[in-house]
Amino acid sequence: MSSRVDPLADTGQDLHRFVDAYAEHFGDDLLVVREPVGRDQDVTALVWALAAEGRHPALKFERVQGLDSPLVTNLFASRERVGRMLGGVAAAGIHAEYQSRSRRMVAPREVGGGAVTEVVQSEGFDLTTLPTIKHFATDRGPYITNAVVVAEDRDAGIGNVSYHRSMLNGAQTLGTSLHSRGHLWRMFQAQAERGRPLPVAMVIGAHPLFMLAAAARLPYGVDERHVAGGLFGAPLEVVRTPRYGIAVPAHAEFVLEGVIDPEAKSEEGPFGEFTGYSSDRSTNNLLRVQTLMQRRDAWLLDVVGGNSAEHLNLGRIPRESEMVEKLRERFPGVTAVHYPSSGTHFHAYVALRQSRPGEARQVMLGLLGWDPYLKTVIAVDEDVDVMRDEEVLWALATHFQPHLDVVIVEGLPGSALDPSASGVGTTSRMGLDATRGPGFEGVRARIDAAAMQRAGELLARLSAGHAG
Repeated sequence: MSSRVDPLADTGQDLHRFVDAYAEHFGDDLLVVREPVGRDQDVTALVWALAAEGRHPALKFERVQGLDSPLVTNLFASRERVGRMLGGVAAAGIHAEYQSRSRRMVAPREVGGGAVTEVVQSEGFDLTTLPTIKHFATDRGPYITNAVVVAEDRDAGIGNVSYHRSMLNGAQTLGTSLHSRGHLWRMFQAQAERGRPLPVAMVIGAHPLFMLAAAARLPYGVDERHVAGGLFGAPLEVVRTPRYGIAVPAHAEFVLEGVIDPEAKSEEGPFGEFTGYSSDRSTNNLLRVQTLMQRRDAWLLDVVGGNSAEHLNLGRIPRESEMVEKLRERFPGVTAVHYPSSGTHFHAYVALRQSRPGEARQVMLGLLGWDPYLKTVIAVDEDVDVMRDEEVLWALATHFQPHLDVVIVEGLPGSALDPSASGVGTTSRMGLDATRGPGFEGVRARIDAAAMQRAGELLARLSAGHAG
């Protein structure tokens, strides 16, 4: 049994209670901005300015011009903060904790009502009054970045939850993209072949653990709402939407219920994507909204777009967790895996203790084969810190011979958003073996721990003297 004390455990499944508890216990990691800011890029600009200083706090904006609600963002920008969401684990323990919890799936529990049922409108609503912001100058307009779409196939008994960027384009319509061609696309195509629209519910704002579950990588037919129950350690409390009876989080901020119309298209994009480029690659789907549900005091929970730390972590942590589990089951010598922000979702570093020559190549090929986004994997020895780009680049500089240590595989499916990929979406993939390998000559220069401790004590005294 864990001896960790989780100060966030009593927040239930409510975003407001979570943020209040986080402010109480980790106030130095939540920056509350009370000064008015604009809704056109000001929020993103502050995130970028903080990141340039190496700072990634959660942010709460109390006054955004044109919005009648507070705005919360950057929740996932810090791995330390994600560890706190998962019960107070250290950043290095996130993979194991996420996998352990997500594997203990718990089915949702339907409740009679919740915060999101406080206001329900089936006619006369105007989506243009929803709180939205523009993130980048190159965006087509304001975007809903935290658009979590829930769909159900009652005949097959399955559900799906996934993120899809969405742009308001009318009083009761949105443009959205299913460019990931994932499970929602599969459900949409099945309905389109029958000449029917796909009923969906879009959740905009919920507890961070529900958001993390929505980013999970699962086989078709496995429901992310069950993963949310595993992450919470209790059933996700859900209510049914009025028209189609789709189960959505009872304590969400906003829920839009409607259909994705197979006959209609909507211009959507460009939008600043995880690659750091504004992408107009889109399926241009139209979502017709028929019901608006919200809590009376709803907040806008935003996900910072582009290649922000938040956007990358939210998509990457579930993927990393799955890859680490797979690799360690097959290769117990793997000691660490990291997807660096510098590589968006396209690079990974893996550290291992090789038991025989060539094992690093096997590990890299495993990663490149399992993860459809990866283009480059660098393998290093276990004493190289994969969390630090400079250490991996040092290993590459001193252990790697290009004519001997490169593996390239061509013509594999890649990300539709990769600006370097071919028009048909295929990519080549590369493994770089930066392990020392057999016969390597060299002894790594080191400093004794006692000397490092003395240096730390000296720096502390110097800092105290300077402060005095």
